[in-house]
Amino acid sequence: MNKNKRELLAGYIDGELSPEERQEFEQELAVNAELRAELEEFKKLKEVTGMMRYADLPEEVWDNYWQNLYRKLERGIGWILLSVGAIVLISFGLFQFFRELYTDPEIPFLIRISATALTVGAVILLVSFIRERIFAYNRDRYKEVTR
Repeated sequence: MNKNKRELLAGYIDGELSPEERQEFEQELAVNAELRAELEEFKKLKEVTGMMRYADLPEEVWDNYWQNLYRKLERGIGWILLSVGAIVLISFGLFQFFRELYTDPEIPFLIRISATALTVGAVILLVSFIRERIFAYNRDRYKEVTR
């Protein structure tokens, strides 16, 4: 047998062996009593673990979690750091792009103007979208409603 017997045993129980590996394993199983006993233990283990379910937390625990100041600070700080990092990297990338765009004499003037217009338009639309979302969030009548 090429693979470790335990790996083959797990693969056999889960039905993941190739036909050749399965046949080879079954031949070994026919002559090895210790392997058959271990197979029975693995089958019982699979049956027991298959019946296990995760316990759901009580609703009070979740309510407490969602109101927890630490959770709010943690998420807030995480989003701030993510946003600052993204802004810095995107700004640097745009700076490099425009520096290359305007210093390369082989790029046509129309392409320079078009790329600038595209970027400025995208920034204006992004700012407009963010303002709209903040406006809607601040006036949401149902934001305090718990699920």
